[in-house]
Amino acid sequence: MKHSFLLIICSLLLFSCGNNAPRKPIVRKTSSFMEESVSFNKSLIAEEEKLFQQLIKNDSLSTYKTSSNGFWYKFEQKSVSKYAPKFGDKLFYTYEVYNIKNTIIYTSKEIGEQIYLVDQQEIIEGLRSGLKLMTEKDVVTFLFPSHKVFGYLGDQNKIDINQPLIYKVQLIKIEKKNESN
Repeated sequence: MKHSFLLIICSLLLFSCGNNAPRKPIVRKTSSFMEESVSFNKSLIAEEEKLFQQLIKNDSLSTYKTSSNGFWYKFEQKSVSKYAPKFGDKLFYTYEVYNIKNTIIYTSKEIGEQIYLVDQQEIIEGLRSGLKLMTEKDVVTFLFPSHKVFGYLGDQNKIDINQPLIYKVQLIKIEKKNESN
C-alpha cells in the first residue's frame, strides 16, 4: 500500500510537468498615448520658450543668461562675493513669484524668509538649481518654464497648471556647512 502510494505520486510528478509550452508576453499598445503626451509637452515647452524670448526681447536693458538647467536669469544686484552654495550649506533667502505678464502672485511678505539646506531638502527644481548660481547678497530674476516649477499640478491655490513663472530671489546669507569650503 505504501509502495503503490509512492508510485502514484512519482508518476503524477513525471507526467504533470511533461508538456509545458512557454507563454507569450501580453502586448499592450500605449505608444499612441505616449506619442501624444510627448507631442503635447514639446509644444508646451516651445510655446513657453517663445513667451520668455519675447519678454527678454522687451527687456533690452538687461542681460539674460541661459542656464544649462533649462531656464533664463538676470542679476538685478550682483555682490562681490565669489562663494557659491555647496552641498550641505544653509541658505537664507526670500523670493516673490510673478506670472508671465509680471503680475505678482506671491509677495515675499506672504512667503517669508526661507531656509534651504543645499541638496538636502526638497524644493522646486528651478529654485534648487537657481540658488546654486547665486552668491550672498545677490538679487536674481529667474524665468522658469512650467516644468521647472509646479508643472501639470499647479500649487492648487494661485498658480495654474502648466504656468511659466518669474521668480525674483534675494540670497540673504550662506552658512557654510564647514569653514573649510
